[in-house]
Amino acid sequence: MNRPAPVSSRLPDFTWDTLDAAAALAAAHPDGMINLSIGTPVDPVPQVIRRALADASDAPGYPLTAGTPALREAIAAWVGRTCGAADGFGVLPTVGSKELVAWLPTLLGIGPGDVVVVPSVCYPTYSDGVRLVGATEVRTDSLTAVGPTSRVRLVWVNSPANPTGRVLPAAHLRKVVEWARERGAVVASDECYLPLGWSADTEPVSVLSPEVCGGSYEGVLAVHSLSKRSNLAGYRAGLVAGDPTLVAELLKVRKHAGMIVPAPVQAAMVAALTDDRHADEQRERYRARREALIAAFTGAGFTVEHSEAGLYLWLSRGGEECWQTVDWLARRGILAAAGALYGPGGSHHVRIAFTASDEQVAAVPGRLAEA
Repeated sequence: MNRPAPVSSRLPDFTWDTLDAAAALAAAHPDGMINLSIGTPVDPVPQVIRRALADASDAPGYPLTAGTPALREAIAAWVGRTCGAADGFGVLPTVGSKELVAWLPTLLGIGPGDVVVVPSVCYPTYSDGVRLVGATEVRTDSLTAVGPTSRVRLVWVNSPANPTGRVLPAAHLRKVVEWARERGAVVASDECYLPLGWSADTEPVSVLSPEVCGGSYEGVLAVHSLSKRSNLAGYRAGLVAGDPTLVAELLKVRKHAGMIVPAPVQAAMVAALTDDRHADEQRERYRARREALIAAFTGAGFTVEHSEAGLYLWLSRGGEECWQTVDWLARRGILAAAGALYGPGGSHHVRIAFTASDEQVAAVPGRLAEA
C-alpha cells in the first residue's frame, strides 16, 4: 500500500533547529550564552494585561472566533490610530501572527498552479504557507520580475521587514496595491513591527493608510502582533484588519477550523490595545538596547545595513559567509541567526535581536573583544 508523503516533507527543517550546533557552542562559553537569535521577549508582561487575563480566567464557555465586541472595538480603535485607517475595515483576532501567515494561503483557497509572491529576503513562514498548499512561490522585491502570469493570488509585503529592518516607502506600497488590484490578487502586509520605527526619515507606513490604499480596503489585509509590543509572545495574540469581505471569509473558515483566541487572552488583548503607556515604555527599552548593540557591533568591525525599524540588526562582517559569522559569534558565547535562513540573498549576513536583557546587552562588547 502506497501512503502519501507526509505533509512535513513539503517543509524545510524548522528554522531554529538549524542553529542547534551553534547554540551548543555558545552555551559552552564560561559565562553562558547570550541568545540574540530568535528575538523572544524577556521583559515582564505588563501588570495591566496580567490583571485582565486573571480577571477573565473563569471562562468555561466557548469563546467567539470573531472576538468579543469589546475586543473588536479595541482592535478597530488601535488600527485607526496606529495605521491611520478610517472606518470601513474588518477586524479579526488571530492566534498570534505566525498562525495567520502560515495558513493564509489555505484560508484563501490558494492551491497548485497559483502564484504567491514573497520578498527576496524574508520571514520563512511566508514560504511555508505556500508549500503547505502546493502553490508556486516567486521570491522577488520587484513585481516586474513576476511576468505576465494571471495566476498571482497573493502578494506578501513586510515593512518594517524581518530580518532586514527595511522600511518600504508609501509610494512603493501603493504601486504594489495597484498592481495586485489589476490582477485580482490579495496584498497581505505583515506590519508586526510598524510601531518600532527608529529613524524620523523612514517612518513606517501601513498598507491601510489612505496614502497607500487610496481610502479603499479592497484586496488589502494588514497583519499585526502583540508579541513584541506588549511582551505577549506567550499569549499568542495577533490580529488581521482590512478588506471586510476578505475578513468575513477568513472568519467563516476559521469558525469551522476552530482557530479561536482563548477568552482570557481576548480580555488581555483588550487591555493591551487600550493602554499605550506600557508599549511606549517597552519601546524605550528596545531603543536603548538597539543603540548599545549598534555601538558594540560596529566597534567590532561589523556593518549595519537597513535596520531603520523593527527589533533586529542586519549585520555583515567583511563579506564573510553567514555561517562563518554565526560560528565566530558562537565561540564568544553569542548566538545569532544566519541570514541564509531568510533566503539566498541573506547568505552574507546575520540577524541580531535586541530582545535580550539589559545585563546581557551590556556584556556583548566584552564578548566581541575576546580573542
